[in-house]
Amino acid sequence: MNHDHDNHDAQRTVSRSKVALIGFLLVIAYFLWTEHRAHVIQFLPFLLLSVCPLMHMFMHHGHRHGHSHGTGESKDVNTKGER
Repeated sequence: MNHDHDNHDAQRTVSRSKVALIGFLLVIAYFLWTEHRAHVIQFLPFLLLSVCPLMHMFMHHGHRHGHSHGTGESKDVNTKGER
C-alpha cells in the first residue's frame, strides 16, 4: 500500500495559505475603510469604470473569437466549451 501523503500535505498547506491571505486582505480592507473612508469613497466611481473594460477584455476569452473562422468547420452555437 503506497499512500501519497506529500500531495495531501501540500493541498492542506495551500488551503491554509489562502485562508491566511484572505484574512490579511480583510484586515487591510477594514483599516482602509475606517481610517481612509473619504479617500476610498472618492475612487469608487473610477474603480467601477475601470472594471467595465477589464471585464470586457477577459470575458471574451471564453467566446473563442477568431478561432477556426473560414475553415469549413460547422459549429453548434448552443454548445459551450465543447469541441
